[in-house]
Amino acid sequence: MPQLPDSGFNRVAPFYDALARLVYGNALEQAQLALLPFVPQQTRVLVIGGGTGWLLEQLLQTGKKLDILYLEAAPAMLQRAERKYSKYKKPLHCHVTFRLGTEQSINPGEQFDVIFTPFLLDLFPPQRLQVLMSKLAAALSPDGQWLFADFWPVQQPAPWWQHLLIRGMYTFFGWLSNVQATQLPDYKAHFDALGFREKYSQPFYGGMVQAKALERVGELGS
Repeated sequence: MPQLPDSGFNRVAPFYDALARLVYGNALEQAQLALLPFVPQQTRVLVIGGGTGWLLEQLLQTGKKLDILYLEAAPAMLQRAERKYSKYKKPLHCHVTFRLGTEQSINPGEQFDVIFTPFLLDLFPPQRLQVLMSKLAAALSPDGQWLFADFWPVQQPAPWWQHLLIRGMYTFFGWLSNVQATQLPDYKAHFDALGFREKYSQPFYGGMVQAKALERVGELGS
């Protein structure tokens, strides 16, 4: 069976969440939680690369009326997210569609008011990332919001301990999950090229991780 594109995290699905907490504590989760207030009360949301479904649970718990497309390239990750959703006991205000695939699996004409990329964009080398982000930008409504949580050191160059941790992360996931990137992207350059500016930013884990809400330049101050 051919391997799906970007499905390398299949191997780490059973222990990915535990490993992230072991290394980063709850910093990665806190970065994602900080962005939930930017999700409107009733809206269409794309979560791409959400992994085993932790973020999906948090969205369900907001009580907002959301139409969510949960797009994930690793089958084992998607299966875990689907199981969490099926076991969710609280009243559901959301409609969730699960889809296996990459950004290329977004259908022509599909539009979202919110796109959530939780620790996804750091995985790709520049050319591949440009294609990915361009596709996502095209699927975001003109006044939509891009919610970003990822490794983006506030201090540049990054302190030595952050540099070592990032290098170790790329070495580990490059070997185990076939991650093609070898260093963090220049996120600002990519977002600038697509016409996005941040309207909110908060650092976590000593400034190694950032949560950002971004919108198109023409929508700033609206």
